[in-house]
Amino acid sequence: MADIAIIGAGVAGLSAAYDLAGSGHNVTVYEVGDKVGGLAAGFKDPDWDWTLEKFYHHWFASDKDLLALAEELKVSHRILFPRPKTSIWDNGNIYQLDSAKSALLLPTVPITARFRFGAVMAFLRVTRQWRRLEKYTAHEWLEKYMGKTVYNKIWKPLLIGKFGKFYEEVNMAWFWARVYSRTPRLGTFRGGFQAFMDVLANAATKRGATIYLHTGIGGIRKEENGKISLQIIDGDKVEYDMVLSTTSPHLLRKLAPQINGEYAEKLENLRHTGAVVVIVALKEQMLEDGTYWLNLPANSPDKSENEFPYVAFVEHTNYMEPKHYGGNHLVYMGDYVPTDHEYFQIDVDELAERFMATLPKFNPKFKKDWIIKHWVVRAPYAQPLPTLNHSANIPDIKTPVDGLYWASMSQVYPWDRGTNYAVEIGRRAAKLMLESQ
Repeated sequence: MADIAIIGAGVAGLSAAYDLAGSGHNVTVYEVGDKVGGLAAGFKDPDWDWTLEKFYHHWFASDKDLLALAEELKVSHRILFPRPKTSIWDNGNIYQLDSAKSALLLPTVPITARFRFGAVMAFLRVTRQWRRLEKYTAHEWLEKYMGKTVYNKIWKPLLIGKFGKFYEEVNMAWFWARVYSRTPRLGTFRGGFQAFMDVLANAATKRGATIYLHTGIGGIRKEENGKISLQIIDGDKVEYDMVLSTTSPHLLRKLAPQINGEYAEKLENLRHTGAVVVIVALKEQMLEDGTYWLNLPANSPDKSENEFPYVAFVEHTNYMEPKHYGGNHLVYMGDYVPTDHEYFQIDVDELAERFMATLPKFNPKFKKDWIIKHWVVRAPYAQPLPTLNHSANIPDIKTPVDGLYWASMSQVYPWDRGTNYAVEIGRRAAKLMLESQ
């Protein structure tokens, strides 16, 4: 029986804790936040029955690892899979774009370009040769095969919105994964994602795991006695047989300076962007056509040059009914920006006002007194940046420091970060740790 520590009580950390504790080991999870869940965590207003995710989340019907875990936890019956509407904004108009049919009917694109668009999307849905695609950037491949009209109208704005000034560096395998693995039906958990995370945390603790909240780690060190010590911030140093970190690559490098050589170089070279979200509770519905997810154009990495200061307008209550949230209509306005962007520096109320100033564009009936409350959430580690031949850049789960393991969203490539892949990598890390015993 080994003493094992896990840094981070997000999906990956809790999935690993569930498996490791279930195998009879002493597992301790350290979480710096006030609740479990990581980027999938939620919050709850006093008038709401359900929690709301801090960052918009949903599952796909193809998320086999997440669905398998839910089955083990005997909570599959609490998963919902509605079919919401996804659209794009074009010159003040909203056009549905979430199926082959809607693509063929898209009036802003010539008919010949629409058929080409559909044919290429069909190819991406069936091919499995993603390693060939990572040799090309999404920018060059999509422009060549989709054609300039579709690329400039649809994909270029989305790439700029997601990756800003780095949009021309993202490889095509990342784009392929988003097309290949996703489904039009989007899943959530009754009560919100936080409710699922609490179920998973409770299952891990029932197996014997201990979870400490409000507990940060200041350092990781391999000791001469073979143990790995964790320096608890404002606390003691504690020793373990094995440690699993689920932090960002740069934080792992900082916490564990004994990691060196090629592995350290890979950690340092991994890049990512952050996410900022303004959530607004409203008295009335904003997108009256029923759109859940509205992609907004980003024609320049410079936010001041775009029509909107963010890239996604997500009306959550066009997906889940307002009755779960005290009758409030809930809207996310989200963006991806580098960690040194002003969105991470300015006052939260200033950021909220800047985003909320765009609300009249979506509904001419909007009045300022519709706004009940708003929240601002920021996360510096939210979206990895995969460049050409990125599979060669991914560090192994097992680090060069014997007994120290790492599992993060930076390693789920070619898949995009998400709950399903956090479950998969967390359980894969646990399996490697068990096999080392």
